[in-house]
Amino acid sequence: MILKAFKEKSNRKYVNKLLTERKSTVNNNKIKTVAVLLNANEFHEFEVFRVYFKALGLISPKHKIVAFTMDDKLEYNQWNAHFSPKDFGWKGKMKNPDLEAFVTEPFDMLICFYKNSVLQLDQITAASHANFKVGISTTDERLYDLIIDVDLKDINIFKQELKKYLNILKKL
Repeated sequence: MILKAFKEKSNRKYVNKLLTERKSTVNNNKIKTVAVLLNANEFHEFEVFRVYFKALGLISPKHKIVAFTMDDKLEYNQWNAHFSPKDFGWKGKMKNPDLEAFVTEPFDMLICFYKNSVLQLDQITAASHANFKVGISTTDERLYDLIIDVDLKDINIFKQELKKYLNILKKL
């Protein structure tokens, strides 16, 4: 139990270091590739995003939807990948090669669709090389370039607002 607390503290320190060093480098390029990060304990309707991307005209095969779950025994076939606390080590180390590949992939946009702050989700978001990060959680505003503060059940409002802001920013 004590080791778990130390591990969590070392990972929190790593996330804070990443966020302190973060320089927002949002460019004016159009969005082609999108990644979605979900908390499986909060939201299950992953297919909503695939339909939404098609409606926006984003049809790249490189889109990725990943889920994080606290129960590492769950097997989800719906997502491209899923992760659990066992995939994270000390000092920000990611043990899973798929997770490491997801974080280092330079997506044009990362949508973080989770409300509750979970250290591992924040770590993935902070470490991600995505160009433009969108979130719905206001617990740590340093994580995102754009925050659309809606409840998880208001997915349609989120989609409308995201489209509006992407058009304003000339990303679509």
